[in-house]
Amino acid sequence: MNVCFIMYPWDKIDPENDTSLALIKECVKRGHGVAMCTPANLTIRDSVTSAFCSIIEKMDKVPSGLKAFYNKAKLRIEMLPLAGFDAIFFRANPPLDPLMLNFLDSVKDDVFIINSLQGMREANNKLYTAAFGDAHSNIIPNTHVSKNKKYLIEQIKESKADKMILKPLNGFGGSGVILIEKSAMSSINSLLDFYITNSDGTSNYVILQDYIEGADQGDVRILMLNGEPIGAMRRVPGNDDHRSNISAGGRAEKHTLTKAEKALCKQIGPKLVNDGLHFTGIDVIGGKLVEVNVMSPGGITDLNKIHKFKVRLEEKVIDFLESKVLDKLQAFDRLTRLRKTVDEA
Repeated sequence: MNVCFIMYPWDKIDPENDTSLALIKECVKRGHGVAMCTPANLTIRDSVTSAFCSIIEKMDKVPSGLKAFYNKAKLRIEMLPLAGFDAIFFRANPPLDPLMLNFLDSVKDDVFIINSLQGMREANNKLYTAAFGDAHSNIIPNTHVSKNKKYLIEQIKESKADKMILKPLNGFGGSGVILIEKSAMSSINSLLDFYITNSDGTSNYVILQDYIEGADQGDVRILMLNGEPIGAMRRVPGNDDHRSNISAGGRAEKHTLTKAEKALCKQIGPKLVNDGLHFTGIDVIGGKLVEVNVMSPGGITDLNKIHKFKVRLEEKVIDFLESKVLDKLQAFDRLTRLRKTVDEA
């Protein structure tokens, strides 16, 4: 199997904690061919969608440690056609570049892509969680999305809670997430100006969300594979930050899914699968779905460490990837045999 990871640059990887690196290492360990490229490396040559790829050269022995693997890996650059890969694993950081997806549209029927292009188009920002809320469901917190400052201020004033969460629509890794309080209304006007208005006169959407009691104690990150939870951890904020994201200074602790969290996963799992969102990270606070991460969900290395490497979640993910590629190859072989039968009739 040959896999292309579309992701952030190799030199931006944290060699001790990077989920993408863990997935890459598992592929190399199994003898699969691995290449990497950034969205900026995509190109078209003679009407063929290709990419300037960094190819990991074969290793006689793959180091057991993640950092040792990173340091030993040797890369060579070559332009390769994307349709020649068996799978494309999308791991680029938000925000999603729509033009990049247009490049990949030409190969989506030839290569298994995780996550699907249409799924990422629908779910790449924080609006996607609204799809799980309806009159009969209470699994998401009360949420407002707007770039109308007057409307947002009205919602803050009308809220029964003293605190709310404000965040940019396209943020990731906890960037831009702030806690606002009614007692500081004099500052909220300028905060909204900062978040909504750009220097060039354009404007941004922001999310205003009810504060969930207990959020100061952290959230739960659940990794979902093909609609099923494969691991969960509690992320606890650092001493000087309300955000629980590991990248923002939070720490990871063991967590066993509650009955409510299991029910939540069961409720949203089928939609994730139906949308082609096979590997995702969902964030839950107080039993409510706060966010669905579909582009480069992290947490594998943290979960492995928490469980003293008795679990290695990258193995489950690559098992799944291999099974999907095998299904695709078998379907193609069957179609080829049937067409041959008709041709020879």
